[in-house]
Amino acid sequence: MLKIQVNDIELDYEDHGKGKVLLLLHGLGSTKKDWDAQVPFFLKTHRVIAVDLRGHGASTKPQDAYSVALMTEDVKQLLDQLHIKKVTIVGFSMGGAVAFEMAAKHPEYLENLVIVNSGPDFNDMGKIGEDLLNNRTKYLETKGIVALAKEISFNMFPEDHQVALRHEFEARCKTNDYNAYYKSFVTLMDWGLGDRIKDIKTRTLVVGSDMDYTPVSFKADYVKRMQNASLVVIKNSRHGVVIDQPDAFNLELQKFLNHE
Repeated sequence: MLKIQVNDIELDYEDHGKGKVLLLLHGLGSTKKDWDAQVPFFLKTHRVIAVDLRGHGASTKPQDAYSVALMTEDVKQLLDQLHIKKVTIVGFSMGGAVAFEMAAKHPEYLENLVIVNSGPDFNDMGKIGEDLLNNRTKYLETKGIVALAKEISFNMFPEDHQVALRHEFEARCKTNDYNAYYKSFVTLMDWGLGDRIKDIKTRTLVVGSDMDYTPVSFKADYVKRMQNASLVVIKNSRHGVVIDQPDAFNLELQKFLNHE
């Protein structure tokens, strides 16, 4: 485990391989271990960096300093300190929000952008977003982080053959600091790109699952609003596609990277 100082906090990260840089950003309430099936695959051809975002994993958990904008500045400073000028950022769920913000605010760093089961406007998702914010906040306040971890993990990996994946994700999720999780969640749900999405020129791959929380049409709609984006859909997969369909995901990402 490597540590680096950014914005008055410490980020924990892993750094493997050589070549063009892939930066992997995990989902809410998880850690860089979301990418355990991607790191060994891509380190053969790329330099692969996986980071614990602020408030998550082994990174610092501040009392109040949370937002997608802050996480984005953490990522920028990480790249600066590692003297990385160009990167392909792969963001899953909450990590996708950070990746989008990076593309909007600091496009000069991005070679490619990869968005995985995420969206550009968590604050403008209609009823899906309102229900998620209300239900998860209430669940957290009444039942706590351990129960929430169990619920989320079951929803992501409900099949009988996914029991091991479910238990592993639950174990990771239930160790979250309550305050860090809560503030990461509410600030995420307050974030959105709005019209800035139309200005993103970075070559973009959007990966959606056929059984994600938001429908494929949701991803297709925002892909149309982008200048240089394409959508691929992975079948028989839920929200955690990088975990539940790693082979299919890795092949789609590899294909995208090989056609730069």
